[in-house]
Amino acid sequence: MHTTARIFCLLLLVLNGVASAQGSAVQSLFQTDVANVQDQEIVVLEVTYPPGHNSTSHRHNSHTIVYVLEGTVKMAVAGGDTRTLNPGDVFYENPDDVHTVSMNASDTEPAKILVFFLKEKGAAATDPAD
Repeated sequence: MHTTARIFCLLLLVLNGVASAQGSAVQSLFQTDVANVQDQEIVVLEVTYPPGHNSTSHRHNSHTIVYVLEGTVKMAVAGGDTRTLNPGDVFYENPDDVHTVSMNASDTEPAKILVFFLKEKGAAATDPAD
């Protein structure tokens, strides 16, 4: 199995065990180079969406895994269905996806997610959609 695929599978296993946008609180939790894969790194962020928060369309240009810690969020990529995610649910985006829906489903309670990126070293974690 290719090293990148192994790393991605490992991230999925970790998530089974357990965006930076205006108005959201983002805390960097972890970052490391990926051994044996040139110019790649893993970044882990904790993102807190305030009540009613809705991000504009964006892209991550990475393998992106979202794990919901608290609250309820809605997520979708261009061409996909909008999913409502609760604590323990996982959402995946591939490097070509445009993240069209990223919002807190509640107008009264915050939501908190963990975001895992496997991306080009030094590249921005989030870019505006074209």
